[in-house]
Amino acid sequence: MAYARRAVLLASGLLVVGTLASCGTESTTTGTSPRPSAPAERSSLPSTPRAVPSDTVAASVHSSERSPATGAGERTEPSGTRCRTSELSAGVGRMDPGAGQRNFPVVLTNDSSRTCTVYGYPGAAFVDAAGRRLGPDPERTPGDPRTVTLAPGESAWAGLRYASPGVSGARAAVPAALLVTPPDEREPLKVAWKAGEVPVAGNASKVFLTVLQPGTGP
Repeated sequence: MAYARRAVLLASGLLVVGTLASCGTESTTTGTSPRPSAPAERSSLPSTPRAVPSDTVAASVHSSERSPATGAGERTEPSGTRCRTSELSAGVGRMDPGAGQRNFPVVLTNDSSRTCTVYGYPGAAFVDAAGRRLGPDPERTPGDPRTVTLAPGESAWAGLRYASPGVSGARAAVPAALLVTPPDEREPLKVAWKAGEVPVAGNASKVFLTVLQPGTGP
């Protein structure tokens, strides 16, 4: 009986030792096995787009300001043939009244010794004796611009039109001069204004210009 009891106790002890050894093996394996890699989860996220540098936007805006889109009928003449301000003189022809309107030919004459060209609309502005602008910029009357070739001594003219202030009721002023700028030029020509008051503010104060055409007026 005593022998049998010792045999049972010995077997139980071996079983406990085996169980503890097995638990130690599982704990060691769990602690040394590598954890799943995190980058596999991050790779599924969408990439963040790169921001456009602010100086690139500024350059684009600056470029668009320096090179505005050319409208229909606003072609630039080649610099080798274009009439320069220094080669021209300007004048204002006789008024042609009609139906409450005042119409004037604004004339550009080639005073140089070479043949040159003008194309499109001239610039125009009324100014007082101190050189201050009077009234809004003239508006361009729709037309078909064409190249006008001016031999020495030849002229081109554009129509300047506005409603008579006495009829329209617009606020008026008497300019000292009309500044006329040839197409594609920056320097104006100054013409003394002797035709009385012009509209400068209020309703019906707009002034209109037509395209240049050959000659000195109608």
